[in-house]
Amino acid sequence: MADVAAEKNQLRVGRLLKAHGLKGAFKLELYTDAPERRFTPGAEFTLQVPEASSWHGKTVKVREYRVMNGNSVIFLEGVDDRSAAETLVRAILWMDEDSEAEDDAWYAHQLVGLDVVRDDVVVGQVLRVEHLPAQDLLIVKTETSEVMVPFVAAIVPTVDIAAGRIMVTPPAGLFEELPVADASAGGPTAASE
Repeated sequence: MADVAAEKNQLRVGRLLKAHGLKGAFKLELYTDAPERRFTPGAEFTLQVPEASSWHGKTVKVREYRVMNGNSVIFLEGVDDRSAAETLVRAILWMDEDSEAEDDAWYAHQLVGLDVVRDDVVVGQVLRVEHLPAQDLLIVKTETSEVMVPFVAAIVPTVDIAAGRIMVTPPAGLFEELPVADASAGGPTAASE
């Protein structure tokens, strides 16, 4: 499914975690920063489910989205009771990529493969993007290793999708080994007399 979604420029925006209540609702795991915009009534999603599922190859539309006790909850058209909802548990929701771009916001697939440039020298390419609670990380493949680069403005000041590159200003030691202080060169030692 991921290959098909990528060919259609679709984005994974959520996963149906479990049935919620008796009226066909689901607790929803979000893969988007804008659920109020993504899950509006009538929004349509392609389902990623096992081929054996009766839902395979089908789409669903949102009937209602709300936040209840801090949890995202979604109701889908045609899913009117708990039994029907349980047939869709663990389904992943994909939607067509929209053209509304936010300033300083990119999709992970737009960043993968871009050159990473430091002081006008290409130091690697973006291999993938890791989404962590504190911030996103760019995983950069260099000639010798993979480097985790915090995706924050202080370290990644410029992303130029059109030029195919990301400018980085990393702290010392992020892309190279720092020299180890030599104790025999007169530096401080652990045991002084």
